[in-house]
Amino acid sequence: MDNRLADRTGAMRGAFPASYVQPPDAESILAGIADGIIALDNDWRLVYANQAATRIWGRDLTMFMGMSIHDALGIAEDNKFRLAYVASKHNGEAIVFSGYSEIFAAWVDVRGYPHADGYVILFRPIPPEPPIAPRTENERERETARSINQRIFDTSLDLILVVDRHGIFLRVSPSAWAILGYRPEEIVGRNAKEFVFPDDLGTTRDNMRGARRGRTPRNFECRYVHKNGHPVQLAWTGIWSEPDQQYFFIGRDMTERVALEAQLRQAQKMEAVGQLTGGVAHDFNNILTVIIGMTELLSDELAQNEALSPIVAAIDEAATRGAQLTQRMLAFARKQPLQARELDLNEVVSRSVKLLDRILGEHIAVKTVLADGLWRTLADPSQLEDTILNLAVNARDAMPNGGQLIIETANAVLDEDYAAHNVEVMPGEYAAVSLTDSGTGMPADVLERVFEPFFTTKEVGQGTGLGLSMVYGFVKQSRGHVKIYSEIGHGTRITVYLPRVVVAQRETETSTGAVRSNLTGHEAILVVEDSNAVRRVAVNILRGLGYQVSEAPDGPSALALLEKSGHIDLLFSDLIMPNGMDGQDLLRRARTLRPGLKALFTSGYSEQFIKSRGPTEAGVPLLSKPYRTQKLAEAVRSALEARP
Repeated sequence: MDNRLADRTGAMRGAFPASYVQPPDAESILAGIADGIIALDNDWRLVYANQAATRIWGRDLTMFMGMSIHDALGIAEDNKFRLAYVASKHNGEAIVFSGYSEIFAAWVDVRGYPHADGYVILFRPIPPEPPIAPRTENERERETARSINQRIFDTSLDLILVVDRHGIFLRVSPSAWAILGYRPEEIVGRNAKEFVFPDDLGTTRDNMRGARRGRTPRNFECRYVHKNGHPVQLAWTGIWSEPDQQYFFIGRDMTERVALEAQLRQAQKMEAVGQLTGGVAHDFNNILTVIIGMTELLSDELAQNEALSPIVAAIDEAATRGAQLTQRMLAFARKQPLQARELDLNEVVSRSVKLLDRILGEHIAVKTVLADGLWRTLADPSQLEDTILNLAVNARDAMPNGGQLIIETANAVLDEDYAAHNVEVMPGEYAAVSLTDSGTGMPADVLERVFEPFFTTKEVGQGTGLGLSMVYGFVKQSRGHVKIYSEIGHGTRITVYLPRVVVAQRETETSTGAVRSNLTGHEAILVVEDSNAVRRVAVNILRGLGYQVSEAPDGPSALALLEKSGHIDLLFSDLIMPNGMDGQDLLRRARTLRPGLKALFTSGYSEQFIKSRGPTEAGVPLLSKPYRTQKLAEAVRSALEARP
C-alpha cells in the first residue's frame, strides 16, 4: 500500500465510528464497491473518497482532500442534499432518499450516516426518470408559481423560515441579515431555541404544537435575539405542512412600529395630562383671583396695622407666586394666551443672550452662532425669550463645575421620513434654535419623561418641574416641534423648531422633489449608527440612490466588517457611539486597515459643539441630524468626490 493509500485508509478509519473494526484488506474491498463512498469530518472537510466516488463524480477527488466539500464543489446553502445532511448530522439520525443532483447531473440514491467524528455518504446513480411528457397548462402554472415563490423568498423584507418538526432551520431568507444580523448560512442547521428570546420560548413552542395539531395558520408575536444581543420584536404567521413535515414561518420586524406606538402613547399621555393640568390651572386661577382681590382690599384697610399688614402682604406674595405657577401649567396645557407675531429668531436670541451673563455666571461660557438668511417665523416673542432662558438655566444646572453653552439658529426642513419617525411632527420648513451644553447628559429613562409637568431630577425645593413642560406647551401651541438629543457624559442638545412664515410666494417655490440624478451613485458605503431607526432610514435612502450599502451598530462591529468585507468607498459614521469607540476612533483604526478611506460624520450635536470638544479628523465633513434625503445625497457625493 503506497503512502497516499495509507493516508486515505487512516483517514477512513477516523471517519467511521470507533466501534467499527476495519479488516486488513478494507481498502481493496472499498475500492471494489460500486457505490460511491465519501467520508467527511465534523467541519464537512473531505477525508476519504473511494474509486467509485471518483468515477461517478467524473473528477479527481484527491485534489479536494482536506477542503470543505461545500466550498470545493460550490454547493449552495439551500441545496436540498446539503440541508438533509446538516439536519441528519444535527439529529444524529441516518437518512435514505433519492433525488436529482445538479452536482452529478444525474439521479442518485443516497444514504447518510452521522457519527461522532464526522459524516459518511454512500451514493449510486439510478436510471433517469422516463422522458417528461409535454407540460400541461396546470404544470406550467405550477412552475410559474414556484418561480414566483422563490423570488418572493429571495427579495422579501420579512423573515421567512422553513423549520423541521424538531425546530431545526432548513431554509432562511436573505432578509435575516437586515433583521437579525445573521447571514442565512449562519442559521441553517441550528435549532430555533438558540435564537428565540428566552422569555418567549414557551409561547413559540405552544404555537408550533398548535400549528401541527390544527393544520391552520398561527398568528403570534415573539422576540428573536439579534446578533449584537438586543431583542427584535417579530409578528409571526406560521403553518405546518404535513406532506413536507415542515413548518413555514413569516416574521415581520415590529421594532419600528413598537417605537412609533410608544411615541404615540407618550404623546397621548402628554395630551391627557395637559387637559387635566389646564383644567386644574383654570380652576385654581379662579381661586387665586379671589385670594389676591381680598388681600388687596385688606391691605388698604389694614395699612396702618403694624401687626396684620405684614401677614396680608405675605398672603398676597404667595398668591402671586401661585398665579405664576398656574401660568406655567397653562403653558404646558397649550392654553396660555399668546401674542404671536412675525419675528426674526436671530433678534430674539441676541436679546436673550444679553440676559444670560448674570443668570448663568462666569463659569459658563456662552457662544452664539446665528445663521445668515434665517427664515422668519410666527411666535410670541416674550414666550420665546422665556423658552430660551428656561433652556439655558437647565443647561447651567447640568454643568455645576462649569462648561460651554452654544446657542445656534438654522433653517431646517423636516421631511416625510423624519415625520414618519416622530408621530407629532408636521412635515415642512422651520426656523430652529438649538442650545447645546457640555454637561452631564441624561439617561434614557429621564429623556422619556423630561417634558412631563412636575417631573424633576433636582432635589426637593430646587425646582417645580414645570420649566421644560412650559417649553413643550409653548412650542406645541406655536405648531412647532422640540427635540432632545443627549448622551451620558457628553451633554445635551435641545432644538426648538418653529414654522416658517411664508413672506412671499416666490420664496416657497424651491423644489423639494426628487433628488437630481447626478446625486446618485454606485459606490460601496458602510453606515455606522447605534440608533436602529436612524440607521434604517440612512440605509434605505442610500440604497434608493443606487449605492451598495453595508451597516454596523457600533465601532467594533464596523471594524470587523472592514477586516472581512470587500471594497468600501466611504465610511458614514455617527460621531458619538457606545461600546468605547466614537466615530473619530473608528475612522483612525479603519484607516490603518484601509489607508485613504473617505469618510463622512453625522451627529445630533452641532458642528460648533463637536469642535468645542477637541480637534476633529482633518477634512472630514459633518452632516447634522435630522437630515433629509437631499442633504444626505449632497453630503455623500461631496465626500466621495473630495480629493484625498
